[in-house]
Amino acid sequence: MEYNDFLEMFIEESKDHLQNINDELLKLEADPDNTSIVNEIFRSAHTLKGMAATMGFEDLASLTHDMENVLDLLRNSKLTITSEIMDIIFTCVDFIEKMVTNIEQGGNGKENVTDIVFQLKKIQDPSLAMNLENQAINETAATAQLVMDEFQLSVINEAIKFGNHAYQISVTLDEQCVMKAVRAYMVFQVLEELGEVLQTNPPVEQIEEEGFNDTFSILLLSPQEAQDIQKQLLNVSEVKQVLVVEQGNQQGKIDEEVLVKEVEKADPTPKQNGNEESDSSKKKPRSKSIRVDIDKLDQLMNLFSELIIDRGRLEQIAQNTHLNELTETVEHMTRISTNLQELILNMRMVPVEQVFNRFPRMIRDLAKELNKKIELIIEGAETELDRTVIDEIGDPLVHLIRNALDHGLETTKDRIECGKPEEGKVVLKAYHSGNHVFIEVKDDGKGINREKVLSKGIERGVVTLEDSQNLTDSQVYSLLFSSGFSTADKISDISGRGVGLDVVKTKIESLGGAISVDSTLGQGSIFQIQLPLSLSIIYAMLIKVANETYAIPFNSIVEITNVARDEVVTLHGQKVIQFREQVVPLIYLQEVFHVPSAPNETEVQELFIVIVRKGDKTVGLVVDSVLGQQEVVLKSLGSYLTNLYAISGATILGNGEVALIIDSNQFIN
Repeated sequence: MEYNDFLEMFIEESKDHLQNINDELLKLEADPDNTSIVNEIFRSAHTLKGMAATMGFEDLASLTHDMENVLDLLRNSKLTITSEIMDIIFTCVDFIEKMVTNIEQGGNGKENVTDIVFQLKKIQDPSLAMNLENQAINETAATAQLVMDEFQLSVINEAIKFGNHAYQISVTLDEQCVMKAVRAYMVFQVLEELGEVLQTNPPVEQIEEEGFNDTFSILLLSPQEAQDIQKQLLNVSEVKQVLVVEQGNQQGKIDEEVLVKEVEKADPTPKQNGNEESDSSKKKPRSKSIRVDIDKLDQLMNLFSELIIDRGRLEQIAQNTHLNELTETVEHMTRISTNLQELILNMRMVPVEQVFNRFPRMIRDLAKELNKKIELIIEGAETELDRTVIDEIGDPLVHLIRNALDHGLETTKDRIECGKPEEGKVVLKAYHSGNHVFIEVKDDGKGINREKVLSKGIERGVVTLEDSQNLTDSQVYSLLFSSGFSTADKISDISGRGVGLDVVKTKIESLGGAISVDSTLGQGSIFQIQLPLSLSIIYAMLIKVANETYAIPFNSIVEITNVARDEVVTLHGQKVIQFREQVVPLIYLQEVFHVPSAPNETEVQELFIVIVRKGDKTVGLVVDSVLGQQEVVLKSLGSYLTNLYAISGATILGNGEVALIIDSNQFIN
């Protein structure tokens, strides 16, 4: 196995461990006396540290080790959990996530963790606070670390045997210092009297040319004590800060690792009498699975798509030739390919839990920032969606949840005054219905002020004063999705800096979905997202416009009907029909797509109309004929045919003809 394969495995497993740590930390915050939770977090952190060290990401391993030390104190009851300690551990996890993300993007996994390391060290040993605080003051001092090779390590180890000390010294000069090279030379003079300088960072030549900011580091062998060295260097004019850290020998480091392994051999989990069976019963059975690159699944889906096209072609040949053997073979192939399609689609399906898992931690942090008490309830996390949709749905949900926390839920004081519980509730729910998945974001906050939305809509010119008189509540709430629309009195970083919900709507519709909102003033709001199960293979109705064939996805079709030509009337310049007690505007596809009329075409007395819906609005698409339903493969039109009006892609039919797939959403404003 190559390094890249190991790296990919490391990144995936690191994400799993980080998610587990986040989940367990939230449980620990709610139940701080449960040591079994601390043990679970410790195991994940220790595994992550070991993997990082094995892959050579020492900074990541070091930070995780510092966090692990704090967890070790917690699980051995040497430390009491407080809100401040939890905040520090959560921040540490955030830094580790940043490092893993940096590695995933091709970086080296380095971050400026000076401050968080200081906080972790301070928890472990408050007496170290003074030295570590000096270290945290200057970021540059932290980054100017010295890397020792094997020869230097051997020299240090030999010197230590004869009573010397190895010090790594960071010297920071005053920002106003004019002749930095001269001050650095004076520092070196003092150090050469105290011991032997082994190494500098940056190199001496660079320091002499003032090729450094304000800080440089020195590796020194000296019999003197650290406090004496620090005191003498601070006597040098314009030296602002001196940090002296004694370096341990290599053997000491090995002893520490051995100690960790010995602790692992002994079972760190305290046994609880009478609860052993219940603990073991809580362990989840390990499923047998392998990780598959999503690109390989995409390739498999593309190959199967070609098979679907060939199947359609064979079905047509079988109908035309009337050969029994061919017909039977095609029917068998259809059954097999249908099962294969279901299997491939299921392989691409992943639970929305992968997206939902990020929100408990996010809500915990936002609740603290907003000073609100918030409970998140997740329902239907096992609901499955196509991996492509899963990858894209996260950002819209983040925006909706932030919006619910910032604008939806009242402050604790306001909730008490309204007779509501102090703790506001946000419900994140997912469920299947037909060929769609619905995701709801619900809050029990103050709801949406209809008049305020309407007033803002009129002010921004989204709706006229005359039209506003006849709008239903649902139509008023839909104004929230207009570009740049925001009713916030004060723009904040929480709910998107006043960007509005139009970004959410655009993303959802690009996935072939729809979003709607319902609200009751004083009781809360519900944002509902409707998404297709899959984006690759869809059921569509094939229709004919003159000599051209088009496909309309089933999920947007309400009904197909035919009306007499004389039933079409013109209202305000728009041709409409009366359909099921409502006025439905008509769209003539032949005119929209500029399809030339067929030769010798005679005017028909009846029109075929496909009624399509978007939200609570409907339009009728006028077509020449309906060919029937068919399973089609959605193909992109490529980079040369972008932004075509009302066209979302194309498919290849059984006879080899290309049919464009109509995006009916674009006909409805």
